[in-house]
Amino acid sequence: MKIAIINGPNLNLLGKREVDIYGAESFDDYLKTLQDKYPDTDISYFQSNVEGELINEIQRVGFSVDGIIINPGGYTHTSVAIGDAIAAITTPVIEVHISNIFGREDFRKLSHVSGKAKAVISGLGLRGYEMALTAFR
Repeated sequence: MKIAIINGPNLNLLGKREVDIYGAESFDDYLKTLQDKYPDTDISYFQSNVEGELINEIQRVGFSVDGIIINPGGYTHTSVAIGDAIAAITTPVIEVHISNIFGREDFRKLSHVSGKAKAVISGLGLRGYEMALTAFR
């Protein structure tokens, strides 16, 4: 099984930024733990702070992997283009958010991705990525 994880802006700073919201663990460390726990799953990882690069990656893997786990970060609430890219591919997508976006500022309650995703996991910390992974298995 092949799963692609795609993270959006500022998620490269996990473990350093707003640890009270996002935790103290870097995503690279978490990814290593996830790969060790699921050695029979080919997990690729891509992160960018640039909207167009995220769209390019969605299109690149969106016809060749078994599932995509995406955390579009702040683009969740602003990028119609990322939502459109997800609608254009055949691979199922699960949207993940580390924090509970529905319990934060009002502007974070809008997602241009959720309506195109198979499911949404929000507010369970990094564990949400593993829950998404197991949903594809």
